Amino acid sequence: MGFLRGPRVVVVGPTDSGKSTLSRMLLSWAAKQGWKPTFVDLDIGQGSITIPGCVAATPIELPIDPVEGIPLEMPMVYFFGHVTPSANVDHYKVLVKELSQTLEKQFSGNAESRASGMVINTMGWIEGVGYELLLHAIDTFNATVVLVLGQEKLCSMLKDVLKNRPNVDVVKLQKSGGVVSRNAKVRQKARGYRIREYFYGPSNDLSPHSNVVNFSDLFIYRIGGGPQAPRSALPIGAEPAADPTRLVPVSISRDLLHLVLAVSYAKEQDQIVSSNVAGFIYVTDVDIIRKKMTYLAPCAGELPSKNLIVGTLTWIEN
Repeated sequence: MGFLRGPRVVVVGPTDSGKSTLSRMLLSWAAKQGWKPTFVDLDIGQGSITIPGCVAATPIELPIDPVEGIPLEMPMVYFFGHVTPSANVDHYKVLVKELSQTLEKQFSGNAESRASGMVINTMGWIEGVGYELLLHAIDTFNATVVLVLGQEKLCSMLKDVLKNRPNVDVVKLQKSGGVVSRNAKVRQKARGYRIREYFYGPSNDLSPHSNVVNFSDLFIYRIGGGPQAPRSALPIGAEPAADPTRLVPVSISRDLLHLVLAVSYAKEQDQIVSSNVAGFIYVTDVDIIRKKMTYLAPCAGELPSKNLIVGTLTWIEN
């Protein structure tokens, strides 16, 4: 039993092919059989475990309720802060790796979780860099099964690239029957609902708190070193240098209005890039004259940390 390792199933396919639905079905079936599989969500565009813009994982102990969604005891959440990896591909990879290493550590001390395996949901971007990131996820999580939804070409590409790995099975599945394609606007609306749900609960049963804080009590950072110097401004043959995981302090201004910020667990500044987050706040007002910021938080009381991370995740509360 000590060495038993459960299946690690990566679910891949284009946008709106039914990946999240299939992931939930697999997790629910495993839970019904008495296993406790881990759900890993790498789809920052939608965010099934928490809000969009994050990579996250959580153990699933009971079949998933269609209305209440995924039960969150102690999810492990890393904040990327954008809804597409192209905003900072290297940072996205760093977080995926960080999440996988944290899970491996947990599994090494928990035979039940290790034996129950994991289901890894990926995003719908499957060409170019998206394809590269799929391979990165398959490698990073040591996948044993890759389920490809409704994509002949992707399936044969993956079979080809993974053919020398006897321990990885690539299986093509039909696209789910009831899946409806959603346009960008509908997807954006769905993101808004996810964020709203975080603060107000799936059935509007939570009352978030509005809090006011002095600018001087917060440290806000962006990850990724600003705009690169144009190639024309560099010596011939030099590569533009912007460190994708550099921490850049952000001064508080009206630009933060309507942005969702993550509250880092990091105590020290140099741990912020690789730390998971405690939760999120939403900026509702910035008073430059009084140097005070008003934000919405899911619960009352002090924030667990003064270190906040900002990306490009916005939400207009309506």
